[in-house]
Amino acid sequence: MSLRVAVIGVGSMGRNHARVYSEMPEAELVGVADADMDAATSIADRFGGRPYQDFNQLLDEEKLDAVTVAVPTVDHLKVALQVIERGIHLLIEKPIAFNVDDGKRIIEAAKSADVKLMIGHIERFNPAVLALKQQLADDELGRVFQIDARRQGPFPARITDVGVVIDLAVHDLDVMRYITGEEIVRVYAETERRIHSSHEDLLTGLVRLDDGTVGTLTINWLTPTKIRELYVTGERGMFRVDYLTQDLYFYENATADSADWETLRMLRGVSEGKMIRYVVAKKEPLRVEQEAFLAAIRDENDVPVTGEDGLRVLELAQALVTSGQEHRAILFESTEK
Repeated sequence: MSLRVAVIGVGSMGRNHARVYSEMPEAELVGVADADMDAATSIADRFGGRPYQDFNQLLDEEKLDAVTVAVPTVDHLKVALQVIERGIHLLIEKPIAFNVDDGKRIIEAAKSADVKLMIGHIERFNPAVLALKQQLADDELGRVFQIDARRQGPFPARITDVGVVIDLAVHDLDVMRYITGEEIVRVYAETERRIHSSHEDLLTGLVRLDDGTVGTLTINWLTPTKIRELYVTGERGMFRVDYLTQDLYFYENATADSADWETLRMLRGVSEGKMIRYVVAKKEPLRVEQEAFLAAIRDENDVPVTGEDGLRVLELAQALVTSGQEHRAILFESTEK
């Protein structure tokens, strides 16, 4: 039996949520809402359901099992609370909220209403990231030393309420936590505003994970080509993820393959070995994300990206913004035993 779903906010991400729901046999897209009625009508005509300008009218008139909230970040709290009040499960596009206090209110309301709340950190569902996480879980890399994230591209005029840290860095902060299972305990940032009228559009960030792994973030809205890459360096070599092509590569440290590794690493350190390109079955990450969301509702399982996950990365992102403004490192409580 398909679940009755709707999308609130049909901008660049919301229209994709509507498209994917319309293609899923386990979902019936019954409505879309947007402050721009022309946009709502256009999306409804293309993908099905009834268009609404008032999202509350949509929630009241359609019997819904689940909703995607893809409105501007500043409006997440207002919309989420109305969805939760009606007992409807919700998937909120990242970040969870405009600020930490709003995020906490959303989480508390969902728990009180026994409503499933999932945050749309889509990179977790990229097949290359899932393959990388499995490789790390299988100890194919050995100890992880460093994680480097590059997320760069042109300035998106659609973003006006937050800067590049809240909009983009949350992806890589979440992926770092996800693939390692470790928490970030210290952050430092250099930020600049070069083109964006009111928020930072350049971030060079440094983070430290609980186990000592060092992470770097090179993120901006200034590069005239889209770059989405992740590098994970460890004892046995380096993995590289290309988010855009969904490719996973491994660059071997040939010295690590030696039976005399413990001795040779002191003498030779690292040497170049073979490169492996893994076969990764390609699939649209948004489709994987929405399948996981609906499965959690249908099968009464936990959602894979919780409100607490979303809140944690928002806290980290806001700390990076503060660090860039105040030129200081910010520490979080360590969970290291």
